[in-house]
Amino acid sequence: MSSTYQVIARKWRPQTFDDVVGQDHVVRTLRNAIVRNRIAHAYLFVGPRGTGKTSTARIFAKALNCTDGPKADFRADDPACVAIAEGSHLDVIEIDGASNNGVDQVRDLRETVRYAPAQGKFKVYIIDEVHMLSAAAFNALLKTLEEPPAHVKFVFATTDPQKVLPTIVSRCQRFDLRPIPPDLIVERLRKIAKDEKIRVSDAALACIARLADGGMRDAQSILDQMISFCGSEISEPDVLDVYGLVSAEKVAALAAAVAAGDHRALIAMVDECDAAGRDLVRLLVDLQVLVRTALLDAIAQGGSSSSLGGVKLSTEQLTRLLDGLREGEGSVKLGLAEKVNLEVTLLKAVEASRARAIDTLLKELASLAGEAPAAAGDEKKKA
Repeated sequence: MSSTYQVIARKWRPQTFDDVVGQDHVVRTLRNAIVRNRIAHAYLFVGPRGTGKTSTARIFAKALNCTDGPKADFRADDPACVAIAEGSHLDVIEIDGASNNGVDQVRDLRETVRYAPAQGKFKVYIIDEVHMLSAAAFNALLKTLEEPPAHVKFVFATTDPQKVLPTIVSRCQRFDLRPIPPDLIVERLRKIAKDEKIRVSDAALACIARLADGGMRDAQSILDQMISFCGSEISEPDVLDVYGLVSAEKVAALAAAVAAGDHRALIAMVDECDAAGRDLVRLLVDLQVLVRTALLDAIAQGGSSSSLGGVKLSTEQLTRLLDGLREGEGSVKLGLAEKVNLEVTLLKAVEASRARAIDTLLKELASLAGEAPAAAGDEKKKA
């Protein structure tokens, strides 16, 4: 067996700007900066895991150091770009902020930035998980970051921007990478599956995208695991069984039971999911997504929605329902009796959706009180 197998997440890592999925605002800005020769000295990429921060940083480094660069539309097979992708380019230095977070490492970096590039036009320092640097390391980096040599560019990536010193952030151009929409994840996975000669149903792809929570790398890793489990054909039940997911149809049925206040059906469905070994925390999260969608629909429809099993609920009811579900999320995640906590959360959410705000009741009573004298006056005039 060959030892050169590459996991899908690495094999299908974006190599050019055109390969980046779901981050058009970032790609467009970087392309324009290169075309118009307005390349800043420091960039900060912020976003959840697996959304393309480090990949985009590498692509940007390729655009700067490609043959006859900087060029936004470079060739992926350009020798300089291949060297950057393989990590062997002398002028593109990737540093892991988690393991190189001391002041001594930053002082070494300050010494090396003085030297001219060996191969390309720029020396590009990519520091991943930059928020892991110590305060002393950040402070040691400040002066270099403020006035770096003309041949040096810094690209920082982080999942936790709150931990990055404001003095560092203010010296960078910040880009916020968003979670990737499920439809774009499905489209990309379908392309990968076709190339890998794997048959995957649309329902299975939708499940994988739901599991990934906006992270393309997570979605690709899940697909890789499912290929190992299933072979050349993947169906929705396979994904549900491996990851303990509840099918979209059952989540919709549970949402309908909650909306209708059907306690018996609600308890029966939780029992069924628990007996099948399903992830109850994930079930609650998926249920929240449905209720939120119904809430947005109610707002768009002018005050009510029937999207949860045909039961008409007002914006106020849906807001209270969603609030009740979110309030109980912590107890379901961290509590010892997961099933019981989920049942209690659902029942409380149902009762919360049935409650009425006191100010709403007062307004309705005042309205009724105003209508009653007017109706009585009309009757007297007729008499």
